[in-house]
Amino acid sequence: MKKLLISIAFALTTAGVTAQETWTLQRCLDYAAEKNITVQKNRLSEEDAEAQLKQAKAALFPSLSASMSQSVGYRPFQQATVIVQNGMATSTNNKVTENGSYGLNANWTVWNGGINLKNIEAQRVQNDLTAVQTEQTLKNIQEQIAQLYVQVLYTIEAKRVNEQLAATAQQQLERGQERYKVGDLAKADVAQLESQVAQTKYDVVNAQTQIDGYKRQLKALLQLDINTPFDISDTEMADEKALQPIPGKTEVYEQALLSRPEIRAAKLQTDAADLQLNIAKRGYLPSVSINAGVGASHYSADDRALGEQMKRNLNGSIGLGVSVPIFDNRRNKTNVERAKISKTTAALDLLDKQTTLGSTIENIWLQATSAQQRFISADAAVKSQETNYELINEQFKAGLKNIVDLLQARDNLLQAQQNKLQSKYTTILNTQLLRFYEGGDLNI
Repeated sequence: MKKLLISIAFALTTAGVTAQETWTLQRCLDYAAEKNITVQKNRLSEEDAEAQLKQAKAALFPSLSASMSQSVGYRPFQQATVIVQNGMATSTNNKVTENGSYGLNANWTVWNGGINLKNIEAQRVQNDLTAVQTEQTLKNIQEQIAQLYVQVLYTIEAKRVNEQLAATAQQQLERGQERYKVGDLAKADVAQLESQVAQTKYDVVNAQTQIDGYKRQLKALLQLDINTPFDISDTEMADEKALQPIPGKTEVYEQALLSRPEIRAAKLQTDAADLQLNIAKRGYLPSVSINAGVGASHYSADDRALGEQMKRNLNGSIGLGVSVPIFDNRRNKTNVERAKISKTTAALDLLDKQTTLGSTIENIWLQATSAQQRFISADAAVKSQETNYELINEQFKAGLKNIVDLLQARDNLLQAQQNKLQSKYTTILNTQLLRFYEGGDLNI
């Protein structure tokens, strides 16, 4: 029984470790690319666009349809009924008659101003646009994931700082209580030390609350079930990573104009607008169509056998139709005017997207460069404040510094460490975003 209990406990422990498998940034990105609902809907739109392309291609070929009709007639007050069918008159005294007809009809639009061919070309552009929109959606989601992931890493490291300060505050309280016992420290000073301990513990709890909140947002973005265990890979970013060279904003913008999906989508929109204008102008051209059909029928009043009737009533036809638009209630002219407006709108949208992209990249670059400079200054400030805090802490232990000096040194150190962490992670995130906009992968 003891061995069994040990085995069960080991199994539960192993299951718990497996359930708490951590998520790296790359795993989050890959999972979102495969499982995100919005991305999946976009991929369904791609499949729908492909089906529409097949339909546009099929419009080049003839259509074929079969028809069949059966009818029963009842004339209770007529002595005789004469039915003319396929040029033949048949008379009957039956009050109830049955008639059947069968047909096979084909129609082919030989020429409609080339609209069918242009529709195929336009649908291909639409398919490319749908695929680019899927890529754009995915990149937007990946960017949000990276921002939340870095926010979690930043808050985890901030929590470590708070934990270190909490441990130091506890030691200071213990030392202060010893000094109070020997009459070397006032009770009010001990109360301040107790308040410091409570504040540092609150800071730790508050940091953990923020971590849990950011993880929940990240989990929601990945659209994981509420019962799915989730925790990120706790990788502390080295300070050297914040000192890496920052890509130039001009170079990033030039590459982004070639690779970013929102720009490619806007260009495809202009291509689509050009095609729609071309299609609208072709509405003024004539169209040519060919139709053909074959049919047969039978009538119950005919004394001949069903097969004989079908044979004798068999008929076929073929025709050529030409349609020339002369007056169409301004339909074609309106279509052309609206297509021109759409073309101008698409050009303006492209210009707007380019301007917005440039502004976004410049903003990211400014945040990266300014944060890097703040990090360099904050790093020096942390080292200075750490030395100062250690010195004042030793002097406090020796009774050479009062509680006010100690708390002030602690606050200065905490502020310096927070500034350093914030500037470090801001630099790392925005540097990676610049490379992402340049066409690279997110690698934090």
